[in-house]
This record gives sequence, structure tokens and C-alpha cells, in this order.
Amino acid sequence: MNPAESLSKFPEPVPLDHANGQPCVDAPLFARFSGNPILSREQWPYPVNSVFNAGAVLLANGETLLLCRVEDRTGLSHLCAARSANGLDGWRIDDRPTLMGNPAEFPEEIWGIEDPRITYVPELEKYAIAYTSFARGGPGVSLALTGDFIEFERFGVIMPPEDKDAALLPRRIGSYWALIHRPMTTLGAHMWISYSPDLRHWGRHKVILEARKGGWWDANKIGLCSPPIETEKGWLTIYHGVRQTASGSIYRLGLALFDLEHPEICLQRGDSWMFGPEALYERGGDVKDVVFPCGQTIGADGDTIHLYYGAGDSCMAVATGSVQCLLAWLDAHASRT
Repeated sequence: MNPAESLSKFPEPVPLDHANGQPCVDAPLFARFSGNPILSREQWPYPVNSVFNAGAVLLANGETLLLCRVEDRTGLSHLCAARSANGLDGWRIDDRPTLMGNPAEFPEEIWGIEDPRITYVPELEKYAIAYTSFARGGPGVSLALTGDFIEFERFGVIMPPEDKDAALLPRRIGSYWALIHRPMTTLGAHMWISYSPDLRHWGRHKVILEARKGGWWDANKIGLCSPPIETEKGWLTIYHGVRQTASGSIYRLGLALFDLEHPEICLQRGDSWMFGPEALYERGGDVKDVVFPCGQTIGADGDTIHLYYGAGDSCMAVATGSVQCLLAWLDAHASRT
């Protein structure tokens, strides 16, 4: 299938309000690709249980790389790369795991590695991968750098258990690197930011977004989804909220905007969720009612988003949206609570 044919499998883009040329803020923000799921265990070159929660990046050659979380039949997870010319189909999957847990040198990885977020860092000319390392103490945040997704420089655990849902910002804030993450503390399951001069030693830990209380869609537990997107208005951030129901949890997506030079300051937060599980491949699976993106790519126009998300903890899917539409939606739906 050529790129034009693949793109035609998306619904029409979000319409504009022709009175002012602005996106219609009440239109759906993301359109699912009709070819979903785009990756599943049936395509894998070796036996696995599930494929989900992939980090995403556009490579210099224009290809999309997804670094997928792959759960094997032992129940442990590793990371495996899949590449596509158009980011939708024709995936070429590494014939063996791309990055495995290495408990001999990094004991925090004894029970596998999970949920990577990829950030290209121009200063380093490398990709930074923040991922969850899992061991007896629980999940922690680990970091690795790579230039080619073949060789990796591991930094080991940088945020100890229990912590996860982490991504590095692509540039320094002042003279410090910044990491968004989600520790579990006596304060609850909120989003934090931490700063480092060297990617190894971290401090200045601050809460940047709290889980709401009561009956809200994002009450009690939230976390970062894909790495924040730098816009003129601020760091546009997709986060997940977990709603507890009588039949289990529902994972949905919301939006927040943070100050460019002071990313611990939240400028706007949406009052409602804007994308949730609806399709059969999202409502079922190993864990039902889950949409969970760990990565996105931005098109050559600087606006089109391909959001890559795990569906039901079992397969990978993609939906397309617009940066400007997300920002317009936030302007219209900013919470006052």
C-alpha cells in the first residue's frame, strides 16, 4: 500500500469554523486509522503474548520507528523496534529483541523493561529513552541513549521505585535537563518534574499536575503519556487519567499545557477527557478499556500528529490529530477547578 492509500484510511480531518478559520473545538480531536490495529503478536517474528505501549520517533531517513513493549510468554517484557516508511503499514520488525533487561549489570531490570518514551535530543545528537525497569522493589525509571537503536548506553535507574511514566524534555531548561515522571508517594499518584545537570543526578523535585479528587475522570491517579510537544504557547502534554468503576479501571486521555521556560507551571488543564476506549480492540484485550500512548510523531507541516497507543495492553494502534486543534480545545475547555 502506498502512503496516499494509507492516509485515505483516516477519516476526514477535524473541520474548521469558517467564520474565524479556527478548529471546531467540539469536533473529535483524534481520528482512528481504519487499518488498526497496526501491530499485534501475529506479526511478530518470534513467539510473544502481546505488543503495546510503544515509544515513537521519526528517523532522519523519514521512517517511523516504534520501540514496542513486547510481553513474552514468561510474562516479562522487553523492547523491540518496528520500522515503517509511512508510519502506518509495511512494518519491518527486528527479528530478535532490540533491548532486553540486563539484570547481571542492572539488577533493577530483573523482571523486564517496559513502556519506553523516546525524545530526540539535538544537543547530544542522540535519542533518549526513558523506560520502566521492573524488579522486586517495584517499577522504577531508567534511562538509555542511542544513536541508531542498535547500540545503547544505559544510565541505569534514575528514579527509584515506585516511579514510572517518564519522558525527558528535548532541551535544557536553563542549564538543567528536565524529566517528567510519576512517583507513587504519600501525596498520591501525581505528575512530577525533576532537574539534572548531567542526566545522572536528579533533584529539585516538584509536583506539576495533581490527580483530581472525587468523581472526576482523572481522579486519584494520573501519569504522562507521550513526551510533551514544544509549541509557541507552551509544552503541550497528553496525560492519562484512571477512572475506577465497579467493573475495573478505564484509561482515558486528557490535555495540559506547561510554561516553556518554567515547565513546573501548568498554564492550562482540560476539564474533560478528550480520547478514550471505544473500538473493540481498545475495549477488550489483556486489560480492557485502555488507550495508552507512549509516543507520537509530528508531520512535516509541524501540525499533524500521529499518536501511537497501546490498546487493551494487547496491540498497537494509531490516531491522527492536529496540534492547533488540541491547543484550541484547551482554550475552550480549560478547567477552573
